[in-house]
Amino acid sequence: MPTDEAIIQLVQASRGREAFEQLVPAYRRRVFGLAYSILRDRAAAEDLAQEVFVKLWQALPRYDGRARLSTWIYAITRNAAVSALRARRRSVSMSDAAVLAEVEGIAATPAAELEDAALRRQVDALPEKQRQAITLYYFDERPVDEVAEMMGLPVNTVKTHLHRARASLAAALGMRAEEFA
Repeated sequence: MPTDEAIIQLVQASRGREAFEQLVPAYRRRVFGLAYSILRDRAAAEDLAQEVFVKLWQALPRYDGRARLSTWIYAITRNAAVSALRARRRSVSMSDAAVLAEVEGIAATPAAELEDAALRRQVDALPEKQRQAITLYYFDERPVDEVAEMMGLPVNTVKTHLHRARASLAAALGMRAEEFA
């Protein structure tokens, strides 16, 4: 698996195609995971991930290195997913049959990264910010400061989201919060 530094060196050497060929396999799963954590729809997350990689291809020559490569990619993914979620909410009627099918699909489709279906259901039930923080911190193994940067929030706010999410998950799974962390 190529490192971010290797990808950045290719970008700086104007070898964007090679950089992109290394970037896609390195970030495919993580981009999908973040998109899924926001959209909570496997098909929509797959579509969005492809759109994100098109955006990355177009924007890669303009990557300036001010943020970590992973942070830059996650910010693009988060923004695209939030925009898609807003558009979906505006265009969907609560009486629409597609809504019912989507709700049933969410319950029936576990995310690939999570082996425990009960935990996945509980993570899916968390408020959006808590779900994103848990996904980035635990499943993508990002440090709190990087999660904060990716989510565009202060570090202490992310810590609060993580604390509340752990407490909710522990309660839902019948554990004490200390056991869950």
